[in-house]
Amino acid sequence: MNRIITIGREFGSGGRELGRKLAAELDIPYYDQEILTQIAQKTELAEEYVSKVLETERFFYFPVTVGHSFTCMPNLAFDFHEAIYREQHNIIREMAARSDCIIIGRCADYILRDLHPLRLFVYASMQHKIERCRARNAEEADLSDKELKNRIQRIAQGRAKYYRFYTGHVWGAPENYDLCINTSQLEIDDLVKAILPLVAR
Repeated sequence: MNRIITIGREFGSGGRELGRKLAAELDIPYYDQEILTQIAQKTELAEEYVSKVLETERFFYFPVTVGHSFTCMPNLAFDFHEAIYREQHNIIREMAARSDCIIIGRCADYILRDLHPLRLFVYASMQHKIERCRARNAEEADLSDKELKNRIQRIAQGRAKYYRFYTGHVWGAPENYDLCINTSQLEIDDLVKAILPLVAR
């Protein structure tokens, strides 16, 4: 069986950096943006739209009233969300079957649960996430702490709702992961070194 590591992460916690560096040390594929690209290609939807869907909860719409009757109109948004999740599921399964790998987010820990991946969740204090976002993203450098905090919280809420909808579990709850990692006071490089003995063969 392939060695699979899934990483859930809070926005601004450094989960992606940890995943990239861990993959480099293990010399195994790292999948993140590649999943979005493949979904966009297979669904013929814009990659930006796919990204937004995967960061938010599924949408529901009530039937539309037409005259004195109720008609359930085709719900294109609902169909798009279903198609995107279905392709995400298939792509992640294909990646895991191909070789050892690290997969970032996108319910991979749940989708691959029968393969028993090592499930990591990366989190940090709000202040650390604010500082990290400001230091690493030019678009966020000029935002106030309050604006950045609101953005981080919005993203977290979207991820939590999406994860809950498709898995029935609580995003970030320790019982759903094998290792929860706080990056607030430790360097990513040091954390990678600490994790390596758990996953190296």
